Amino acid sequence: MLLYTDQVMLIEALSKQLGSLLNNTNLKISTAESCTGGWIAQAVTQVDGCSTWFDRGFVPYTNEALREMLAVKVRTLNKHGAVSEPVVLEMALGAVKKSNAQFSVAISGVAGPEEGNQESPVGRVWIAWNMDGETDASCMHFPGERRDIRAAAVIIALQGLLVRIKSWQDQQANSEKEIPELLDETE
Repeated sequence: MLLYTDQVMLIEALSKQLGSLLNNTNLKISTAESCTGGWIAQAVTQVDGCSTWFDRGFVPYTNEALREMLAVKVRTLNKHGAVSEPVVLEMALGAVKKSNAQFSVAISGVAGPEEGNQESPVGRVWIAWNMDGETDASCMHFPGERRDIRAAAVIIALQGLLVRIKSWQDQQANSEKEIPELLDETE
């Protein structure tokens, strides 16, 4: 496990990489963060020029806020609880729908220090990414103190954004290249 100071430096580096990837594009991201309390939004807004690619961040810390800010369904919260795959998927989708972003990341988890429960122990974090309408999620279990759990979640969320956006951009570039080839074959 990385030391906390190393985690913070990695978050800064990942935020700069995200800025480099999205700078000079018309693409924007938004965040929906519960247990990280807006840390991703804070990290990316440290990057020069972020206003061209970061649209907004949501920090819903209660079920009511999840419903109001991100349109997470009451039945989803009641059936699965706030720290669950269905909820974090709805958070990621809501962050895109309630913003001008094409991409989002959402986080819900139990960072402690109080003990969680059997379904959501301390250290369990769900992270979801929405890439142009396609949403996926991962469940992580992070060790350590509250700050370590939160920092680890931010790192994974940023790494996930970088990988997914780069892959999406590559797919877009490849699909644009395929069109002229198809036209050449039909002439």
